[in-house]
Amino acid sequence: MIAPPGEPRRGRKAIRGLADLAIHGAPPAFTDTVHVGRPNIGDRAAFMGRVDAMLDSRWLTNNGPMVQELERKLADYLGVRHVVAMCNGTIALEIAIRALGLKGEVILPSYTFIATAHALQWQEITPVFADIDPVTHNIDPAAVERMITPRTSGIIGVHLWGRAAPVDELAEIARRRHLSLMFDSAHAFGSTYRGRRVGAFGRAEVFSFHATKFFNCFEGGAVTTNEDDLATTMRYMRNFGFETYDKAVHVGTNGKMPEICAAMGLTNLDSLDAVVEANRVNLAAYERAFAGIEGVSLLRYDPREQSNFQYVVAEVDPGFGATRDEIVAALHAEGILARKYFWPGCHNMQPFRDLYPHAGLLLPNTKSVAERVIVLPTGTALPPDAIEVIASVFRVLGARGVRP
Repeated sequence: MIAPPGEPRRGRKAIRGLADLAIHGAPPAFTDTVHVGRPNIGDRAAFMGRVDAMLDSRWLTNNGPMVQELERKLADYLGVRHVVAMCNGTIALEIAIRALGLKGEVILPSYTFIATAHALQWQEITPVFADIDPVTHNIDPAAVERMITPRTSGIIGVHLWGRAAPVDELAEIARRRHLSLMFDSAHAFGSTYRGRRVGAFGRAEVFSFHATKFFNCFEGGAVTTNEDDLATTMRYMRNFGFETYDKAVHVGTNGKMPEICAAMGLTNLDSLDAVVEANRVNLAAYERAFAGIEGVSLLRYDPREQSNFQYVVAEVDPGFGATRDEIVAALHAEGILARKYFWPGCHNMQPFRDLYPHAGLLLPNTKSVAERVIVLPTGTALPPDAIEVIASVFRVLGARGVRP
């Protein structure tokens, strides 16, 4: 666990005025870039022990013993019947979408990572973008209802920032309108909804274990489900459709997770509580550092639910002394790679901008949120003085604007 940040360490500059900012010519606070999602790495000795065992066995892929162990442990942790490990979260999305038989149109938020929409368009399914709740940033059930047409086959909810989507409302719409419901849960591993861990909602949920996620397998993903037949189908699909060595029973692809990724996942699973605690400590430090900075608010997590605290999300009010983009530019100059997630929204990226040029007319909340959000660095690799430096940039810009 990392310690709460304190005063800038010896040699780190203090930022008290505009002249201290790197964007105005001062030296940057950090020469090694501070990233939003620097990988969390568990016990190296334990990982290397698993690597040695893998190499000794000469079983490197094809549903090896470590993949099977990871699936069992994840299923137990998440409280689901089946975990189907995949090579990455995007392939997991594509396989889940195809296994569920989605077609025609599928409703999802535009305010999400582009892979959610690409996974549909890649399979010639039309992504229909619904607006979000401006407070939670999650998909708005009322907007979903408005977007349903006779061609709609499903809904993909996204648990943004690790805070669960409106599961019950979406489930009720899906039941009443005879639609399949699945979730993109890339942000929400370990988080809960009404006391239950995310993973068991809808017909399937998809996780990403990419290196930037708080729980990572180097690269990887998984689909969770409580439907036995669906899990069996997805296991066929991730292995070229093979049921046995010489018998293909389904159209498939190569979506298998290799053993070395499972070894990393098993190692990081053992360190999960420490990583969550580090994120929680960081968030508390941000809240202290940002107290009194008017015009900036930090996203709050429901204390009644468990969270992974993976994202520190700041919202900049229009009346703040600098724009969101000016703040990001100032932070980048200091060596702090803050991000404008998920600007400008999937509907404003290609190919969707050309395919659906009028989608934005129905997404006013998406536009507003995307223009004011900054995601700030956290995780176990965060330098202990970074939070105060970041807050100082906001404080100086908020008080005096961006011009000396």
